[in-house]
Amino acid sequence: MRVAFLACPETLPAALGGAAVRRGDAFEHDLQIAALRPAIKARGGSLTEIEWRSPLPDFAGFDCVLLGTAWDYQDHAVEFLAKLEALEAAGILVCNPPALVRWNLDKAYLRDLESKGARIIPTLWSDNPGLDEIVAAFDHFGCDRLVVKRQVGAGGMGQHLFALDELPDPDWTMGHAAMIQPFLPAIKDEGELSLVFIDGAFSHAIRKTAAKGEYRIQSLYGGKEQAVTPSESDIAVATHVVRAMPGDTAPLYARIDLIRDIDGALMVMEAEAIEPYLYPEQGPQLGDRLASAIKARLEAN
Repeated sequence: MRVAFLACPETLPAALGGAAVRRGDAFEHDLQIAALRPAIKARGGSLTEIEWRSPLPDFAGFDCVLLGTAWDYQDHAVEFLAKLEALEAAGILVCNPPALVRWNLDKAYLRDLESKGARIIPTLWSDNPGLDEIVAAFDHFGCDRLVVKRQVGAGGMGQHLFALDELPDPDWTMGHAAMIQPFLPAIKDEGELSLVFIDGAFSHAIRKTAAKGEYRIQSLYGGKEQAVTPSESDIAVATHVVRAMPGDTAPLYARIDLIRDIDGALMVMEAEAIEPYLYPEQGPQLGDRLASAIKARLEAN
């Protein structure tokens, strides 16, 4: 099996045509490749890193495409989805498939999950919020801090944290469709709980915590991760989310990011099925599990 691993210039190593200066979290690309390549090779296959914008003929001969670390897709969503659809039309197994990616691109999918019984963070949705909407959101939620996120976004980029005494400038606008949420104390106290699933089955879990003075938990902002053993009830919450995702089969991979409300119940922050980092260091079986799942899907086709 020949597997292509999609990357973007900022994550692709310079020796493979990537940017001379890579993203601060590009090491996660390297760790994921290091986990996957030997596992795929052990099953008679190969793994090739490739920039997602590469011409379609460059994908000839590949059996499967993993979305990998295409971490600039949010600014090129139409182009990115069109490439995935073209690859699928060429008879290549795309994981996760374009139909699921289309659903997962816009975080409005959280409303779909909520309609299927998942608990999500209370959210106000806006096409392009400005100061008035931020002030109104403080009144709506009765909180003293707000997080404003892009509806089509990734990696915590473009987020804003506002406080009642630190409002945006009068002429500020988000510039994107956004979701406005109350800041939850648990992000500082317990952190974010992420559960990784391979082929619909729970693989491993991570607790992510923010650096001092920061609220974003991604490694790009100094966040730290540790392997944890979730309770059966926590796994059940995340499993319900995976099963609520659209499609006839489970996603090849998914990462469900959760946070606790003040009552201790878990709420869904994200259900990542496009290009999530899957934390192979905290889940040393990841490479084998993912390689086996890819092989099984190719054999089934």
